[in-house]
Amino acid sequence: MLGRTAASLFWMSRYIERAENIARLTEVGYRIALTPDIGSGHREDWQSTLVAAAGLNPYLERHAAITPEKVQHFLLFDRDNPSSVRSCLETARNNARAVRTALTREMWEALNSTYIDFTAVKASDLGSGKLPEFLDWVRQRSALFRGSMLGTLLRDEGFHFGQLGAFIERADNTARILDVKYYVLLPTNESVGGDLDAFQWETILRSVSAHRSYRHVYKDRYRPWNIAEFLILRQEMPRSFRFCYGWIERSLEGLSEILGQSPQSRHDSSAILSDLKNASMDEIFQSGLHEFLSAFIKRNNDLSSRIAHDFHFL
Repeated sequence: MLGRTAASLFWMSRYIERAENIARLTEVGYRIALTPDIGSGHREDWQSTLVAAAGLNPYLERHAAITPEKVQHFLLFDRDNPSSVRSCLETARNNARAVRTALTREMWEALNSTYIDFTAVKASDLGSGKLPEFLDWVRQRSALFRGSMLGTLLRDEGFHFGQLGAFIERADNTARILDVKYYVLLPTNESVGGDLDAFQWETILRSVSAHRSYRHVYKDRYRPWNIAEFLILRQEMPRSFRFCYGWIERSLEGLSEILGQSPQSRHDSSAILSDLKNASMDEIFQSGLHEFLSAFIKRNNDLSSRIAHDFHFL
């Protein structure tokens, strides 16, 4: 497979996943911003959402103040923001169109119709509490594309590159959502364990579709220790670091078998997966959760760059 084809498939899946993830982050900001302030001080909820989406500086370059309406437009509709949902869908569609013959009809129709329907929506249409419904729609359309890929695409090189893009992006997003809670939303002076804290944790879990599954696994109230473990180390949780790297490892193994050689990126992903398998929450909390998340995000980004180098992305 040509490097440009592999790159298009990788980034097509990555941008579809990113569109869903930005919708999830927007929902986190929206729901937490609805929480009544408790105690003194002001929680800059939308600023924390911009930080998690790596969009604070680009936003401030164009806007003097952080307001819910402007942040929502920036994250969802702003074509000058390369990580807005609109930009992600457009970039994914452009990549898909470049490799149209490598996709199934179902994959192309799911992506193309999503982009067309999205461009028909205006920010002004989302007033009066319609934002959550719209964000649900974005997630559903992402699931439709992913389902069409899983159900119709041959398990060949194209499938593996698509999987790599999706799960590298998903791992990055889970780390950023966790960092919103631990590093931005709860400064050192904020009390932990009250009603507000429980509501915030429930919102975080809902944002990654893990509200019910957390209760099923732990049968306990929301505890930061358990929630962090659930989203980092539990391999049965489909948005955890461990789950994502299990799939990344399988996809790189599949590519190695097809190509008859083992690239450096496979060894790098194996090292990350091994570290996750051997990690404990005791060690992670002792070393600092924010520091752990920052290091993981960097290693994840480095792996993405290594994959691009190994497979000659253009």
